[in-house]
Amino acid sequence: MSTTYKVSGMTCGGCARSVEQAIKAEAPSASVTIDLGTATVTVDGADAAQVKKAVDGAGFDFQGVA
Repeated sequence: MSTTYKVSGMTCGGCARSVEQAIKAEAPSASVTIDLGTATVTVDGADAAQVKKAVDGAGFDFQGVA
């Protein structure tokens, strides 16, 4: 089941790649879709704690479920 999270601070494709790579480092089998327009990250295969740890560790602001 996928969950969509709000993440602030992503402004470009490079930011999106950084967030995606951080989440996949935390949960290698996760599926990650990022929408810069809505500043959201949809993740299937990782729980909220893993996503928060990855996003925060990559220097972005995890704001919880969108």
